[in-house]
Amino acid sequence: MPDAFDFDFSRVDPARAREILSGFGGKPTRLMEVCGTHTHQIARFGIKSLLPNGAQLQSGPGCPVCVTSAPALSCAIELCKKRNVTLAVYGDMLRVPAHLPADTLLNARAAGADVRVVFSAADAVELAAREPSREVVFFAVGFETTAAGTAAALLDAARLELPNFSMLSVLKRVEPALRLLLQSADLRCDGLLLPGHVASIVGTDGFRFLEELGIPGVVCGFEAGDILLSLTMLLTMIRNGEVGVQNEYTRAVKSHGNAAALRLIDRAFCPCADVWRGLGVVDGGGFALRDEFSRFDAWRRFGLDRLCPEPPAACRCADVICARIAPRDCPMFGRTCTPSSPLGPCMVASEGSCAAAYRYRAAEICV
Repeated sequence: MPDAFDFDFSRVDPARAREILSGFGGKPTRLMEVCGTHTHQIARFGIKSLLPNGAQLQSGPGCPVCVTSAPALSCAIELCKKRNVTLAVYGDMLRVPAHLPADTLLNARAAGADVRVVFSAADAVELAAREPSREVVFFAVGFETTAAGTAAALLDAARLELPNFSMLSVLKRVEPALRLLLQSADLRCDGLLLPGHVASIVGTDGFRFLEELGIPGVVCGFEAGDILLSLTMLLTMIRNGEVGVQNEYTRAVKSHGNAAALRLIDRAFCPCADVWRGLGVVDGGGFALRDEFSRFDAWRRFGLDRLCPEPPAACRCADVICARIAPRDCPMFGRTCTPSSPLGPCMVASEGSCAAAYRYRAAEICV
């Protein structure tokens, strides 16, 4: 077999990449990426077409918008309809349907609700300081990657003693959800491409739990070359019977992670049970505001139920998120569910698996 590690993958030479990866063919192997940016890059560059015979690569719960539960989104929609309430949200959330296709924040805004797009939690704090007569609620979505910045904004709100600011936190912790998913009886996973963004916060140490589960993983960067090299590293681990975590994204990820960011998160938040779309209630799967910041907790301030269960739905986003099916296996994909008329979050979110599969459905290797 050619020596994969002598090849400059940054050039994304498809013929050479195919030659190297083909050397791993034979045994059926099921891989999973858990990062929405990886999902889009893999689709954009046609990387699945370079996989060796017998290898499959599917998308797991790597999109924070997609894993946000429909009941949580319904709570946000109900909040923004209240008199004198301004809901500050990321733009990705506007078109995500809650229980029905028309049940979105965008339609609530069109009907008169005060829904404003912000680029960070800090923007929401500034909005509350600027408009003291409004009750500003920040819909906090994301993984550990955005939790640090959200924590910093919360501490700023506390320092400024803003009485009109609160957070509806649906921030998610990746480890408990991955543990639950990887131990599911209906999922077989031989190796993971791990999210570089999350790993830049929690470090490779944050994924050491894979050793307990006997599964190999590679922390992966975001260029096509990163993904190709990470796949090679992962397939090498599988072939050699290795478990644990290797780090391809060494230019941004350290073993211990970002100590300052982790301190911020720990100062503002504590782990809590939370609902993940497709997984249900995950113990320790969310970030709740610590008791000392309870006055800023919108769940408490407005008496909302964080653990309301997901209702049955015709949309199969939950199965796509958990890598039980590929987007094309959903009978609504590309028919009744398209980017212009989405039925679920995976077709709306910029990191959604269905959106990537639809956009790049005819894509060839780009060099």
